[in-house]
Amino acid sequence: MQDKVTVITPSWNSEKYIASAIRSVQAQTYQDWEMLIVDDCSDDHTVNIIEEISKEDSRIKVIRQTINGGAAKARNRALENASGRFIAYLDADDRWKPEKLEKQIQFMKRQRCGFSCTSYEVINQAGQPLYKYIHMLPKVDYIGFLTNNLLQTVGIMIDITIVQKEHLIMPDIRRRQDAATWLQILKTGHECYGLDEVLAEYRRTTNSLSSNKLKAARGVWSLYRDIEHLSFPFSCHCFIRYALLAIWKRIYVGGKRSESGNFVISQKS
Repeated sequence: MQDKVTVITPSWNSEKYIASAIRSVQAQTYQDWEMLIVDDCSDDHTVNIIEEISKEDSRIKVIRQTINGGAAKARNRALENASGRFIAYLDADDRWKPEKLEKQIQFMKRQRCGFSCTSYEVINQAGQPLYKYIHMLPKVDYIGFLTNNLLQTVGIMIDITIVQKEHLIMPDIRRRQDAATWLQILKTGHECYGLDEVLAEYRRTTNSLSSNKLKAARGVWSLYRDIEHLSFPFSCHCFIRYALLAIWKRIYVGGKRSESGNFVISQKS
């Protein structure tokens, strides 16, 4: 296993973006990786695109689901087949900067941590930069994540020699399964260390699950009450902070990262 990275990517009707995601992995300065793409019954050309690229690069493997089960089941299927020490997540419509893996592994070894997240920027559907950046805090624990919902899947990396692999198994829910997974890791006592360098690109698309504001809000509330079983008052407190941060992320008003643990989003002037 040594220092190999397993990149986990769920895909579903991702023909517009999947090649860009794959190329961003191939362009990494760190080359000891495998990319496991679990296709969730796409009915477009997604699988054909993956298979064509994988002919050039044996590190890229496609696993085809027989029943559409959602992102959690797809990621868990990849986790079952992972052979790397480090687990990194890249959705089919997102991208990484070329030094993402190299710098994050160096950071985690230096900090001796098992769970980390890099800062990231937002791009539009066409892949063009919006010059909007979300900066990570130095550390986030369980309560910190509930009240400062900054962690984004595109920046996450986990060392399974430190964090038990079983804690990475995502709950079978359609929304917020990634956030629920980070919370179950944090509940074990691990902290998520923030690498405050923009090394990933999160694509904001109109048809993404998170783009439906009402459904996204319901998913967050369900996460607090049904998955985490938070009290009603604390759920309200966390939800208000989530809503404020969601608005902040949309309008990107503000400046630099805050050492106080509050909103840390910036926009190029």
